Amino acid sequence: MRRRMRHRRALLPAFAVTSLFLAAACSSPTPQAEPPGTAGNGRPQVEVADRPADGPDHSLAVAAAPTTGATATATAGPAGSGRRAHKTALAISSYDRHTRRAVLSDKPAHRGSSPGSPSSTPSPAPSGAPHKAAVGDVIASAPAPGAPHGLLAKVTKVVGEKDGGTEVQTEPATLNALLGDETAKGEVPVDPSSFTVDKLLPDVKVSWAKAGDVHVGPKGATVPLGSLRLDVSAGIPAAQGAPVSATASVNGFVQVAPQVDFTYGGAGTDAPPGSAYLGVSGDWTSGWAVKGRAAMTTGTPLRIPFAKLHADPVLQVGPVPVVVNLDLTCYFQISGDGKVTVDVEQKLKGDFKAGGTFGLAKGWTPVSSSNMTSTPVRASVTTAGTVKTALGAEASVGLYGAVGVTADLAPYLRGEASGTVTASSDGGGAKAEGAWAVYGGVDLSGTLRFQLSVFGTPVIQRSIPLGALNREWKLAGGTF
Repeated sequence: MRRRMRHRRALLPAFAVTSLFLAAACSSPTPQAEPPGTAGNGRPQVEVADRPADGPDHSLAVAAAPTTGATATATAGPAGSGRRAHKTALAISSYDRHTRRAVLSDKPAHRGSSPGSPSSTPSPAPSGAPHKAAVGDVIASAPAPGAPHGLLAKVTKVVGEKDGGTEVQTEPATLNALLGDETAKGEVPVDPSSFTVDKLLPDVKVSWAKAGDVHVGPKGATVPLGSLRLDVSAGIPAAQGAPVSATASVNGFVQVAPQVDFTYGGAGTDAPPGSAYLGVSGDWTSGWAVKGRAAMTTGTPLRIPFAKLHADPVLQVGPVPVVVNLDLTCYFQISGDGKVTVDVEQKLKGDFKAGGTFGLAKGWTPVSSSNMTSTPVRASVTTAGTVKTALGAEASVGLYGAVGVTADLAPYLRGEASGTVTASSDGGGAKAEGAWAVYGGVDLSGTLRFQLSVFGTPVIQRSIPLGALNREWKLAGGTF
């Protein structure tokens, strides 16, 4: 795994949400309180928009591109030229994102391999005879020098020979210029070892497992194949002026097995596609525990990010390399009135789906759904007050460096008390004087962005909210 282990001893302040995960609905493990809108099996289901329709049977294959060998590149001629998209030996030798000038070479560049894996070796030359770059050509490339997130561009001018290649002036292009009237649909798992991980706190452990290669996880923990897991343990600082006793600690983990979902239903190189979809989905597991007294104000939640992750998986859609950019920020968050002392634990398991789907009738609309179940929760709430803890993730998904979908999934546990209470929702009973309650829930927010026009669809004039979604269910409570 390529990892940037940049430890930061100081806890980071909350920062703007620019990113995912994803949608929500959950169920209570207790028979006393089941949230409304369940599917009859205690598992609520939420759909914020219709899922993309199944494509025709004769669509292009969608698969993960090889991670070794020559950098994948495809070209197509201008509309009406008769030169359809095909693999080519042309490669991006360099690219300047400020001037949008690229140098094309007939000598393929080679994609690097991740640390610990065998060195990449030359692969057979791509099919399709190379030709000199011409005005109107559209080029799609996997990550290359100067274009770490891939490149999708149209040649507007041939400048001349430079450094053993041909220098060209480019402008942004769209996928329909390459895929035309083809159709494609597929779901491709993301290699967990391909993520770069930037640790934002000292005590963060990264684990993953893929076929034939396992990065050992925490002692006693099993990481399923295809999954990436992050464990964290940290102290939560007290508010300014709070007593020394007003401190808390958190430890927990997030485990995810993401896959990229891609759909394209073409209508021609000079027309918007009939359908399109871009999103991320997968299995989700998280668990966390918070102990102590957190002295904060209710209106100012403390959000502490503990790891940032990035990957640029390349989908091979027929001959065309489609570069998907995934960013994920994992965080924990706590808010309260500074009066309660808590000992709470929450675990969730389920799946998720988030993205944007396009249709000629409705344009771009959000897709967001999830099925989650919670395990029995142990909760101790002492002294009157409130507290809310969450262990979630912000994420973004885009194409060729342009963010298209952002979302924020925050499973949480909320407790409130009006006395001295010790309670458990897994059968341990409660001893208290006053009233108490413990709730589980999920918050979701996010947006679709105009950069999704990279498909060749009309530009979104404004960001489209995924829709602020909150679902909460009571886990335990009573009066005494």
